[in-house]
Amino acid sequence: MIEPIGNQYIVARPVYSANAFAEDHKKKLRYHKTFLDNLKVCCSCSTQKAKRIALSLFPIASWLPAYRIKEWLLSDIVSGISTGLVAVLQGLAFALLVSIPPSYGLYAAFFPVITYFFLGTSKHISVGPFPVLSMMVGAVVLRLVPTTSTMSLDIFNSSMSNDSSTDEYKVMVAATVTVLSGIIQLVMGVLQFGFVVIYLSESLISGFTTAAAIHVLVSQLKFILQLQVPAHTDPFSIFKVLNSIFSQIEKTNIADLVTSLIILLIVFVVKEINQRYKAKLPVPIPIELIMTVIATGVSYGFDFKNRFNVAVVGKMQSGFQPPITPDIQIFQDTIGDSFGIAIVGFAVAFSVASVYSLKYDYPIDGNQELIALGVSNIFGGSFRGFAASTSLSRSGVQESTGGKTQIAGLLSAIIVLIVIVAIGFLLEPLQKSVLAALALGNLKGMLMQFAEIGRLWRKDKYDCLIWIMTFIFAIVLGLGLGLAASVAFQLLTIVFRTQFPKCSILANVGRSNIYKNKKDYSDMYEPEGVKIFRCPSPIYFANIQFFKQKLTDAVGFNPLRILRKRNKALKKIRKLQKKGLLQVTPKGFICTIDGFKDSEDELDSHQIEELDQPINLADLPFQIDWNADLPVNIVVPKISLHSLILDFSAVSFLDISSMRGLKKILQEFMRIKVDVYIVGTDDDFIEKLVQCEFFDDEVKDSIFFLTIHDAILQILMKKDDSTSKFNSSQGKDAKFDFTINTNGGLRNRECQVPVETKF
Repeated sequence: MIEPIGNQYIVARPVYSANAFAEDHKKKLRYHKTFLDNLKVCCSCSTQKAKRIALSLFPIASWLPAYRIKEWLLSDIVSGISTGLVAVLQGLAFALLVSIPPSYGLYAAFFPVITYFFLGTSKHISVGPFPVLSMMVGAVVLRLVPTTSTMSLDIFNSSMSNDSSTDEYKVMVAATVTVLSGIIQLVMGVLQFGFVVIYLSESLISGFTTAAAIHVLVSQLKFILQLQVPAHTDPFSIFKVLNSIFSQIEKTNIADLVTSLIILLIVFVVKEINQRYKAKLPVPIPIELIMTVIATGVSYGFDFKNRFNVAVVGKMQSGFQPPITPDIQIFQDTIGDSFGIAIVGFAVAFSVASVYSLKYDYPIDGNQELIALGVSNIFGGSFRGFAASTSLSRSGVQESTGGKTQIAGLLSAIIVLIVIVAIGFLLEPLQKSVLAALALGNLKGMLMQFAEIGRLWRKDKYDCLIWIMTFIFAIVLGLGLGLAASVAFQLLTIVFRTQFPKCSILANVGRSNIYKNKKDYSDMYEPEGVKIFRCPSPIYFANIQFFKQKLTDAVGFNPLRILRKRNKALKKIRKLQKKGLLQVTPKGFICTIDGFKDSEDELDSHQIEELDQPINLADLPFQIDWNADLPVNIVVPKISLHSLILDFSAVSFLDISSMRGLKKILQEFMRIKVDVYIVGTDDDFIEKLVQCEFFDDEVKDSIFFLTIHDAILQILMKKDDSTSKFNSSQGKDAKFDFTINTNGGLRNRECQVPVETKF
């Protein structure tokens, strides 16, 4: 019963052990579904289920009929035009990261948007090229093409030049990797594997994208400086690229460098203006479009290509090329890279989509997002595009310019389509260094994530460590291996957190039923002879020894050592009694001994096993108080602890190996007469112990209590009961004396026989 009194409450209920609670409150019998039951549900068919599946596979059927034309159409048109212009430039720029001709970047900016329009669940992300994925695809292209480009010549028309054949094969590799990544995403979506994104923490993604921004920066330097830098894709490649750049820095094309620096300066300034005055500006200033138009016009008007020997975009093919057939051999060579691209692409897209779904309060489905991205990449890769996800800056443009639905995304695809089929040739004079500078202009947000380190260090040092190590792995090992190493390290930190938990000793706060770490508060009360030990993590094979050591440190002694010393002392007492050196008389004990010496001989394994057994006093005519002085020179460490409470409220599971270790720990304490109580466990925890035959005559299920306070009250009631029984029988019990003969005569020494007392 609970009675509220102002801002306090009074609870009146019995002291509950787990067994007592189960007797008073019977659990309902619940039927747990089996695998066959779930399989039947999955295989069943109904009209409503078919409709639900259709709506989940084609989300457009849900939101398009509810589209508000008068309220949303104009905003979507403005947003679609702005986003489409940015998509064109980013498609051209990110194609350079893939090491393929820039015109193919337009395909990557067009085809994925079409399929995502029908299959995607997010209303605001702009699907298309993403610099990190472009870098990862480019790394695969650079790894395969130098070693296999000669073999690719047989695949294409023999009349092509070597450069043309190499470019075609690069496109083949990029498209094949994209298709394979899409297949992986599609399969994962069908198998409901959308949960994999949980293994990529915010810290890991932040560190990885920051490292990717550094890779993008280094990779674009060769375009800004117009240097011939050999491809490096192995670990430490970024340092090899920098070495190549600085070793030939004197060959820099000054016109490209000056143009790039001017573009970067203007883009950074205008983006800062957009950020500071975004509340006052109706739409962000489209600085990328403005600078592209100006740079293209200046390059064409002053003939930069011939006068300054700058590298330009070059021939832009009008229209679309026929679909490409993926190469099975490339599938086999790039399965690992494709898996990493699939996971990173989904993780980035889902994280950005989650931000907008929370902001505008609509649901997104991780599994459906996998399906949408998978189909988009299969479709885009088949038409010579490369891996797509979403660009943070491009999605920001779509949302900030008023985009309400994926109608804006569809309109942005139409803008890209116009460039592909009609006006792409206008971009032919555009310098590649300008595209590189525009790509770097979008990296500011990613590079600013360095500020995350300080914030993470203040909040959680483990997250900060994950960020730093992810950044180092991705920089040193490359993006593919770096991602794998980062995920492995992140999982390792979870092991560290559970393997070395911060255990604590609890005490009562303010004489209430609240128990906290005794180091944190001043008004703490700890019952005499009682220790409350809290373990804040699962107990499993890797941390059971750590748990035992922490528990030993908390109580101040090793129960196994105490048990062995008591059993050794008991053997000596029995030996004295058996030899007649220790006798019981009506007046007390008489011990006649001459030169008795306590030996510390080495014990074999069999003897040690005997010493680990429970203490048996059945054959002795008296009880022994191990905390009192023992006869002759037998010494056993004294302990004041009589009750130990283990708070397992934060222990989520226990494996078989640790179960055996825990049972041994409990037995060691119980065998030295320390009562053990376990509190805070749920019913499933106890049921698992029952199934694994954890309990026996020594370790019983009665040690489990609902709360710490229940266990404390039980200890106090038990202590009061023992004390009252002892006092009532104290006058009836005889008092014995040890009488010891040391030199052939008798010498009397008054000493009360140690009597075992339970609290």
